[in-house]
Amino acid sequence: MFNLIGAIISGLFVGVLARWIYWGDVTMGFWMTILLGVGGSLLAGLVAGRGRYGEGVNRAGCFASVIGAIVLIFVGRLLGWHF
Repeated sequence: MFNLIGAIISGLFVGVLARWIYWGDVTMGFWMTILLGVGGSLLAGLVAGRGRYGEGVNRAGCFASVIGAIVLIFVGRLLGWHF
């Protein structure tokens, strides 16, 4: 249960940072922002090749998650999704 709550909180944090850093207007709701952050974290984990969970929080992982979320916004806009 605490893992789910942690994923929601970190997803919200990463999603808000990604929306704030991304150039242009990114309008999406609360839950979409959380999904964006969680998706960015998963994308960063796939690119980094790390399948390990529960190692704690580090700055490089947070930065990579935000970059992953920004990439998801960019790809979504290329595909024509409006958010």
